[in-house]
Amino acid sequence: MTLLAEARRLRDMAHAPYSGFQVGAALRSADGRIFCGCNVENAAYPEGLCAEAGAIAAMVAGGAREIAEILVIADSPTPVPPCGGCRQKIAEFATDQTLVTMATLDGQCVSMRLSELLPGAFGSQHMDKS
Repeated sequence: MTLLAEARRLRDMAHAPYSGFQVGAALRSADGRIFCGCNVENAAYPEGLCAEAGAIAAMVAGGAREIAEILVIADSPTPVPPCGGCRQKIAEFATDQTLVTMATLDGQCVSMRLSELLPGAFGSQHMDKS
C-alpha cells in the first residue's frame, strides 16, 4: 500500500460529526512500516484528535520512533497542511528534511520538507543546559 492509499482509506474512517471535515494521515517510519490515523472529533471540541497525531501514536505504539515521510489528505479545495500542533508533533519524530505531503481527494498534492513547513521548530536541543 502507498501512503496516499492508506491515508485515503483512513480518512473514510474519521469521526467528524461536528465539522464534517474528515482527515486521514499515513506515515512511513524509518524502518519502512506504515502507520495511519484519522481525525476523531469530540463534542468538547478541544478534546478531539488530529489524524497526524493518531498516526504518530500508532507509530510509537508499534515501537518506531522516526518518521521518514508523512502524507495528509482531506476533501478540501487545496491541499491542507497539518495544524500548528501537529507540525510540532511531527518535528518531535522527524528531521528538518522529512518530506510532508499534503493531498486533496481530487489528486492535488504539495510536498515540502518539514523545515519549510515549520521553520525554527522547538526541539529537545533547546532544553540542553550544558
